[in-house]
Amino acid sequence: MNTPRLSEKFIRNTLGILLLILALNALGGGYYGMSGAKDVPIEWLKGSPFQNYLIPSLILFLCIGGSALLAGILVFKQQHLAKKMAFGSSIIVLLWLAVQLAIIGYVSWMQPTTAILAVSILFLTLQLPKYGH
Repeated sequence: MNTPRLSEKFIRNTLGILLLILALNALGGGYYGMSGAKDVPIEWLKGSPFQNYLIPSLILFLCIGGSALLAGILVFKQQHLAKKMAFGSSIIVLLWLAVQLAIIGYVSWMQPTTAILAVSILFLTLQLPKYGH
């Protein structure tokens, strides 16, 4: 018996939307952090190499937000690098979270939520067909 597969269009659209949600979250969070992270306790950085949120926020904005935005665009445009970029973006997020948890520990519901989002992106990426050269 054959197991039903999700349609390519459903996979692509869902993956693209999840990547854009991730990008919006990271770009917004990165911008907020670079502008001072007013309501985020500075104590969370105790034990980290950072004295304020500027550098982590810049990394969040550029690496996580930028890679997710680019991956989402490539997925929607069905570009040949879409699958690699989406895969890379999900791995970057999972590494970011692992480092974050190692340095500051669990501090927000956003950490597991983002992990679930990244794993969902990874799962859908593995279902995505490879596009032309």
